[in-house]
Amino acid sequence: MFNSFFPRPRWFFLSAFGWFLLSLAALYGFAESMMDQLSLFKPDELTTGDAAQSTFLTAEKSWVYQYIVLSVVLFCLAWAFLGRSRWYVWSVVGTAVIVVVTYFSVQITVWLNEWYRAFYDLIQRALSEPGSVTLAEYYGTISTAVYILVPYILIRVLFSYFVSHYVFRWRTAMNNYYMEHWPKLRHIEGAAQRVQEDTMRFAGIVEGLGARLIDSLMTLIAFLPVLWNLSQHVTELPIIGPVEGSLVFVALISSMFGTVLLAVVGIRLPGLEFNNQLVEAAYRKELVYGEDYVDRAAPPTAKELFSEVRKNYFKLYFNYLYFNVFRFAYLQGSNFAPFIALGPTVVTGAITFGLFQQIMNAFNQVESSFQYLVNSWTTIVELMSIYKRLAAFESVLDVDGTDTPLTMGA
Repeated sequence: MFNSFFPRPRWFFLSAFGWFLLSLAALYGFAESMMDQLSLFKPDELTTGDAAQSTFLTAEKSWVYQYIVLSVVLFCLAWAFLGRSRWYVWSVVGTAVIVVVTYFSVQITVWLNEWYRAFYDLIQRALSEPGSVTLAEYYGTISTAVYILVPYILIRVLFSYFVSHYVFRWRTAMNNYYMEHWPKLRHIEGAAQRVQEDTMRFAGIVEGLGARLIDSLMTLIAFLPVLWNLSQHVTELPIIGPVEGSLVFVALISSMFGTVLLAVVGIRLPGLEFNNQLVEAAYRKELVYGEDYVDRAAPPTAKELFSEVRKNYFKLYFNYLYFNVFRFAYLQGSNFAPFIALGPTVVTGAITFGLFQQIMNAFNQVESSFQYLVNSWTTIVELMSIYKRLAAFESVLDVDGTDTPLTMGA
């Protein structure tokens, strides 16, 4: 699953995580002081000031972007020597591209968070003081967002195209690996399905979950400081009273509660999904044999196999029934958490409408990132069942880490 595509997967992912932490520590430690010496742009060459009213590219942000790209390039160069393989361009460089584009997408979200605050304050001023805002000022503020969003949309389209190719290359690597060992694998129950369908689903799901995980981490890095600073405008929390960084703790506690709750409630789902694929594979295999042999797939046999399929599906439906009760109840209830937390602040009129919108947006970004497992739980369950099938599939192979699969090209 991973050895076929990534170079030395365990060390690759551990080194990626370690390099990420090291780069982040250096950025907030001493790298910021090197901006004047190493940045391609000087502070007087770029617009500075309120990000909602000025350009997206300030001198400080430009340096951070350069630093991120440089860190990623150095990581890719290191792995060009540590474990270069036929799939290096897609597995190492391709993964790095996904990380970088995800980071810049989060930065756009941060910028929009500031922009919406200014825009809603403009609307509040226009509505409360008729004639204080001109039409040119109103449309000028909107045009500021257009300048950023139009190229961003184009980048997202190209990024989606790139990710589609990335997933298919990963599937190709797994497919080639399994086909090279097909004589050992062909006798396993559902071998054809695992090579054709499970590789496709595994690559797609892992990429999707991985991309969302990276997006969640980047969002937390970007929005946690924002939400912490915005918490200064919150006068107090209901019952508890004033708390420094109050909204951060509300988002954290809310998401932790939901994660633990759904993990406990949905503990049986991965096993049921795994069993579901087993009974489906047995039924499908008998039907395939029935196409070539008249004595196979007879009505009594097919009926018995299908009854196992029905039995497992009904178990799955029942477990998802009570799982979804807790899941949807939690997700709907968590939507009201920021409104409740902001209650004392709102009724005292301590914030403007624009600031209220900015706080709500930042809170939702942070809480959604903390809720990564909650929002991805059903997909994770599906991935776990696929992983179990492919792991059992690979268990018949004598792969000891020195076995390097032959690849058939990208």
